[in-house]
Amino acid sequence: MWWMMNEGGGHYCSKKTDDICGDVCGQESSRLSLSRIRCILRGIDLKTYIFLFILVPICIFGIYIHGQKISYFLRPIWESPPKPFHDIPHYFHENVSMEALCELHGWRIREFPRRVYDAVLFSNEVDILTIRWKELYPYITHFVLLESNSTFTGIPKPMVFASHRDQFKFIEPRLTYGTIGGRFKKGENPFVEEALQRVALDYLLKMAGISDDDLLIMSDVDEIPSKHTINLLRWCDDIPQVLHLRLKNYLYSFEFLVDNNSWRASVHRYQTGKTRYAHYRQTDEILADAGWHCSFCFRHISEFIFKMKAYSHNDRVRFSHYLNPKRVQRVICKGADLFDMLPEEYTFKDIIGKMGPIPHSFSAVHLPSYLLENADKYKFLLPGNCLRENE
Repeated sequence: MWWMMNEGGGHYCSKKTDDICGDVCGQESSRLSLSRIRCILRGIDLKTYIFLFILVPICIFGIYIHGQKISYFLRPIWESPPKPFHDIPHYFHENVSMEALCELHGWRIREFPRRVYDAVLFSNEVDILTIRWKELYPYITHFVLLESNSTFTGIPKPMVFASHRDQFKFIEPRLTYGTIGGRFKKGENPFVEEALQRVALDYLLKMAGISDDDLLIMSDVDEIPSKHTINLLRWCDDIPQVLHLRLKNYLYSFEFLVDNNSWRASVHRYQTGKTRYAHYRQTDEILADAGWHCSFCFRHISEFIFKMKAYSHNDRVRFSHYLNPKRVQRVICKGADLFDMLPEEYTFKDIIGKMGPIPHSFSAVHLPSYLLENADKYKFLLPGNCLRENE
């Protein structure tokens, strides 16, 4: 009888349970014994095994490989778009007088043009620097260039400009060239080194003789204002104190037009004690169709690989095979992304619209004149010439 069993020290529990691993009457051990683990595993069906040992590792590996893509695709959720620029329409035709052009922009013409300083930090972009300075040469009062023996990421580099200086004799009388020693702090945020070099460029500008109301172009070497843009700004009064330039944004060459949204280049009416050389947004005013930004527009595969490791976003090289020369060449001709990234946009519409390789462009209209005049030398920058030299 059940009451006799109870009186004899036995235990009875009327509670029903589906736990096949529970002790008699639900009395569970306080420790997780090996036999209990076996019992738990016997209760797991095949689908659960598949999920635990196949699907979960695959998901973890997928996140490791494509985590950056997932983050960029979800960017519209965690980051709001920046405030829109106020676009200033850009009017130009070679047969229209400068006075009429200034009036079209709502500005007055000056009695004489302002002096113009073009200041850049230089790494190794010899071809693009040549095209830039040939484009701007007629309207630049003084060229200022700063070079370091270190990349922003702390990698030693040769003084490339110094070794190619003979190629730039045409601007030598107007050139102030300076050098700065790197600190070689690997692992430090690259933007720290970049900021220090831009501060040094401020001092170099003062040595070059810049003064109040001179125009100062602040842009990277590969952000090239068109010469008619600079001529307009030096001749017109009442232009904004600071003005960003909206550039056509190209990748690898002028065959791959990404968009018209490159905006970091700017022109300043210099103010002693106030103007600081920078490469971020400094105003809401931007002049439309003001030039070209040709990013990663190199002649040699080795130059692509060097920049991938050297520039401020080197953390995008997540896997060593990204630097394989054959892969780099395939990516260039395809118009794909060297870092296998999604577009850096702020809306799902823009991200999806720009996914995949950049469409090929077959237009070589309205490009820097020196580039077209020397097409044989710079054919790697023109449509239909994606193959690069292996040096």
